[in-house]
Amino acid sequence: MRIILILLDEDAMNSALLDALRLRGIDVISVVEIGMLSRSDEEILYWANENYRVTYSFNTRDFYRLHTDFNTRGQEHRGIILGQQNYSVGEQLRRLLKIISSKSAEKICNQVEFLSAWG
Repeated sequence: MRIILILLDEDAMNSALLDALRLRGIDVISVVEIGMLSRSDEEILYWANENYRVTYSFNTRDFYRLHTDFNTRGQEHRGIILGQQNYSVGEQLRRLLKIISSKSAEKICNQVEFLSAWG
């Protein structure tokens, strides 16, 4: 059972969240760190898939559409977590940690998790 690895997309990128996750031993990187700032959501999801990372984003509409498109085409992705911009860094951290401690990388594969469901 593998632990979830996180990729923060441009919308969810926050240095305080990145640092807080890392301080708790979570393997997390941002699109800035991998040189993919301003890339399309689809490119980001493909990169995350190739690198066994779950994508964390606030861009609910586009990433949920990509999830549906991938499923329709029979393509896999490593998982998507969709959050909301109105959550504080602490609230995002708490909910992300709940997901990471409850699900394995295998269990979140091809799934969308909404941060709001992990209160």
